[in-house]
Order: sequence, then structure tokens, then C-alpha cells
Amino acid sequence: MASEVPFGEIQPVALVTGAASGIGAALAVRLARRASGGLILIDRDEARLRGVADSLQDPPGKVSTFAFDVADPAAWAQSFGLSKEIYGRLDYAAVCAGVAPSKSIPDLSFEDWRAVMSANLDGAFLTLKTCLALMRLNPGAGGAITLVSSASAQKAEPGIAAYSASKAGLEQLSRVAAREGAPDHIRVNIVAPGGVETPLWLAQPFFQDMIAQYGSEQAAYAVLAEGATPFGRFAQADEIAAIMEHTLLQTSPMTGARIVVDGGYSL
Repeated sequence: MASEVPFGEIQPVALVTGAASGIGAALAVRLARRASGGLILIDRDEARLRGVADSLQDPPGKVSTFAFDVADPAAWAQSFGLSKEIYGRLDYAAVCAGVAPSKSIPDLSFEDWRAVMSANLDGAFLTLKTCLALMRLNPGAGGAITLVSSASAQKAEPGIAAYSASKAGLEQLSRVAAREGAPDHIRVNIVAPGGVETPLWLAQPFFQDMIAQYGSEQAAYAVLAEGATPFGRFAQADEIAAIMEHTLLQTSPMTGARIVVDGGYSL
């Protein structure tokens, strides 16, 4: 059985998927300050990913970017080899990549359904598969993985069948990963936000209509949050990133946990 090595005694390497925007980008900024062994950033948007990497302020370790679809097993196999060769270990991983379309079940094509499952569930599986394998190579160190789920994994709303089903599947997958990782002291936890102010909203036609109606993106967020959450506002991406950073870096035996950050939406 592996024994967990305290954070200060190693030069940790961290990996973030979905690192080009939103929660993933915010977490990349936070982990860059901590990952003295190196930081691996993954997203299919190469230009924005490079922009995030270039914006990092004096990271203590090397920063590598890999532009590929997280649902591509061949790309993961290649990145596994490169990560092992460049860094030799992996200590922290954040699974932030995902898509969030909005269509009712009758209007949802099978191609739409599969695209969501591919990005949100297949991609998470391949990330876990790669990261668990890399962490098991750590000499007596263990590791930690945190995945971004959603409050909608357990609360039904019209128009989010594919998204909510993918996140519900991701949560069960994560719990199994927590059980499998525990003997090697690899912790796997879930953060489940409600509404978060991220670029995912901008891809929704109804949100574009709200921006036009209320005059700005922030005004549209305010109207959405007022109607959806008792707390009356959505989270900022960095607020979710801060919670994820804590779950990754803390040394307690917390694993298999689900942390809900939704302003009371699911109450």
C-alpha cells in the first residue's frame, strides 16, 4: 500500500482539462502557483489554451499545453507517454472539460446526445483512466483528482436531459474511481456547482436573447440567478476553482465526497 507524502516534501505536478476558459482556466492560474513540478493544461481550443498558459505569472514549474478533444483515446495515450517522459509523475488532476447544450428530449437528436456524452462522460472516463495510471507510478505518494459535476446531476429541469444524465453518470464513475484509488492513497472528489458565470452560457440562444433584452451579460446573469437560487447570485469561476484547489491540496482522507456549491438551488 502506498503512503501519502506531504505536499511540501515533493515537487507536485498538476493537470487540468478544460483549461482554456471558465473554471478550468481559473484553476490553472491557482495551481500554477503550487505545481512546482510542472503544470499540464488540456483543451481543444488551442489558441485560448495558449493564451491562458501565457498569462500565468512566473509559475515555479514547467507549463505544457496539449490541444485535443478529451474524448479522443489516441490523444490521451500520446499525452500519457509525453507526461510520463517530461514530468515523471502526476499528483493532482482536475476534470473541468465539458459542454452544456440545452434542448428538450423530443428536440434532441441522437448526434446531440452522443456529443454531450462524449465530452462530459467519455472524456471524464479517459481522463480518470490516464490520471489514475500516472498517479500509481508515483513512488509512495498517492494523488488527488477533483471533477466538476453539476447540481443538475440530481435535480431535474426541462431541457437538460443529456447534460444532467452525463453528470449523473460522471458522479457514479467518480465514486467508483474513489474506491479503486483508495488503496494507493489517490483521493477522488466531486464539486457540483449550480449556476456559474462562465462562457458556456454564451453558447445558449436563450441567454443571448436575455443579453439583448436586459442590456448586458451581467444583467442577464442577475435575472437568471434571482429566479433560480435562494442566494440570489451565481458563483464566479474562481470561487469554484478555490474550492477545487482545496479538495486537491488538503491532506485529509476525504474521498468520494460531493461538494455542492449552488446558492441553494437544489434545496
